[in-house]
Amino acid sequence: MKYPDLTRRRILQGASLGASALLLDPWLPAWAQPVSAGLPTLFGEDIRLRVARDTLMVEGRPSRVISINGTVPAPLLRLRQGQKLCLTVENALDEDTSLHWHGLIVPFQMDGVPGVSFPGIKPHSTFTYEFPIEQAGTYWYHSHSGFQEWMGQYGPIVIDPAGVDPAPYDRDHVILLSDHSFVHPAKILRNLKVEPGYYNFQRQTLAGMLAGKDQPLASRAEWGKMRMDPTDISDVTGVVLNYLVNGHDPKANWTALFAPGERVKLRFINGSAMTAFNVRIPGLTMSVVAADGQDVRPIAVDEFQFSPGETYDVIVTPSEDRAFTIVGETVDRSGMALATLAPRAGMRAAVPPRRKRPVLTMKDMGMDMEGMDMSGMSMRDGTLAPQVKLGPGVDMINPMPMDRTGDPGIGLDAAYVGADNKVLVYKDLVAREANPDLRAAEREIEVHLTGSMDRYMWSMDGKTMSEAHEPIPMRAGERVRVTLINDTMMAHPIHLHGHFFELVTGHGAHSPRKHTVNVLPGGKVSWDVTAIGGDWAFHCHMFLHMAMGMMRVVQVRPVPGEPA
Repeated sequence: MKYPDLTRRRILQGASLGASALLLDPWLPAWAQPVSAGLPTLFGEDIRLRVARDTLMVEGRPSRVISINGTVPAPLLRLRQGQKLCLTVENALDEDTSLHWHGLIVPFQMDGVPGVSFPGIKPHSTFTYEFPIEQAGTYWYHSHSGFQEWMGQYGPIVIDPAGVDPAPYDRDHVILLSDHSFVHPAKILRNLKVEPGYYNFQRQTLAGMLAGKDQPLASRAEWGKMRMDPTDISDVTGVVLNYLVNGHDPKANWTALFAPGERVKLRFINGSAMTAFNVRIPGLTMSVVAADGQDVRPIAVDEFQFSPGETYDVIVTPSEDRAFTIVGETVDRSGMALATLAPRAGMRAAVPPRRKRPVLTMKDMGMDMEGMDMSGMSMRDGTLAPQVKLGPGVDMINPMPMDRTGDPGIGLDAAYVGADNKVLVYKDLVAREANPDLRAAEREIEVHLTGSMDRYMWSMDGKTMSEAHEPIPMRAGERVRVTLINDTMMAHPIHLHGHFFELVTGHGAHSPRKHTVNVLPGGKVSWDVTAIGGDWAFHCHMFLHMAMGMMRVVQVRPVPGEPA
C-alpha cells in the first residue's frame, strides 16, 4: 500500500465520503479524529516519539495525562513487514519511562520492560529502539513504567504484509478501546486495598432476592460463608471509569466511514487497563480474520469478548446506506464504549440498552455443579498444587480445573445473550497457515494464577513478583507446554512477551497462535511455545493484578554447548 501524505489538507480530503468538513481535535492524532476515513499517521524507518505530561479533554473536562507526541492515544505506527525500524523515544518526564511493543517479536533488549530487559529511559534523556519488523497484523505499544500506561501512554501499531493480504479489504479502521479515569490509578488501587468491592455498585440485594432475581437464599448463604461475591465481575467499573473509542467518549460519536458494499476491516485493540469488553455491531455480522495479529480462517460471529492486551481483526460488509453502532459493552455491564460506522459524518444509529449483569456460578469456582454439597470440602487443599505457596494471599486452590476454551466468556452464554447470538470462543480460532514449529512439547510447566480478592493480593503460584526470586527457566529452541490454572474468581488475561504460543484447542498443525490468552475463573488453558533466548516478562494484563504481583520472568538460556 502507498502511504498518503499526511498534511492537514490531505486529512481534510480523507473525509470526503459526504462529510462537508472534518473538525480536527488538537489532542488526538489523525487516525483517531472524530471522523475517520482510515488514515495512517507515522510510518517509515525512522520515527521519533516524545513522552510528556499533558492535558486531555474527556466529556468536556480536563484531565492530566501522559501523552506521546502531544496526543492520547499515541500516534498510529503504520509499518511494513520486512522493514527495519529505528525509533527514538524522548523522555520529557521527571521520572523514568519505557515503551513495550506488545506482540512484536523483537530482540529481548528492545522489549522495553525496565528491570527485566533494559534499565528504562531516564528523565530528560532519549533511547533508540532498533529492530526488524518480522510480522504483519494489528498490535499496540504502551509504557511498562509505573502507572503511565493507564494515564494515556499507549497507541496502536498496524503492520501491512510484505505480500498479498489473505483477507483483502477496501478500507480499514483502528478501533482502540480504553478505560480512562479522572481518579489517579494509585488512589483507585488504595481504595481496592481498603475495600475490594469499592467500585461494585451492582451487588445482590434483598429486594432482588424477593423478586426472584440472581441467586436463591441457599446459594447466597454458601457464597457468603466463603466470603466470595458472585457479582464481583470487574475490580474497577463504570463508577469511576470512562470508556473510550480512540480517545472519544460515547457522546463524541467517533465515526468510521464506509461506502455501501465495501469490505471494511475493523482492527479492534483492547488497550484498557482493567476492562474486558463484549464487542458487537447490531445489524452486522463480523468475520473474524485475525487474532492477536495472526491470520485465522474466517469465522462469522455476532459478538466477541476480549480482554486487555488482546486484538481481533474483523471484516464487515455493510450494504445499506445507514449508520451502525459499534458497541463495546463492559463485561460487568457497568458501561459502554460506543462508536459509529456510517457512510457520512454526523450520522448515528440506535444504542442498545445495557444487558443484565451476569452472576458467577460454581463453574467459575472450578466446580461445574451448582448447588453441590460443599460441606467438608477444602477450598485450599495444598496437595492439589504443591508448588503453590499457601498464605494470606491465596484464597483457594481450584479443586477441579476445566478447559474453558469452548466457553464464550463471562456473561455471554445463552442465558444472557440468547441462543441465536453467535459468540466467538477460542476453540473457533483456526490458524490460516500451518504453525511454524510442529514438534511436540518436551516438557510441561504448570502455573497457578492465585490471589485473595478480600485482601486484593495477586500472584503466580502463591508468590508475588518480588517474592519469586527464581525465574521460570527454559532453553532456547525447546518446545514447552505451559498450563495455566486459574485459582481465583476473576478472569486473567496472561501475556508472554517476545513469543507467540499455540493454544491447545484440538486444531493440531493449525492451532491458533496468540500472545495473550484470557483464563476464565475456575478454568485452565494450555499452550505450546518455542522458547526464544532472553529475559521475558510474563504477567496478567489486568494492570492492577500485574502491579500487585501477578508477574514472573521467563528466562530463556542457550542449550549448554551450543552458541548463544
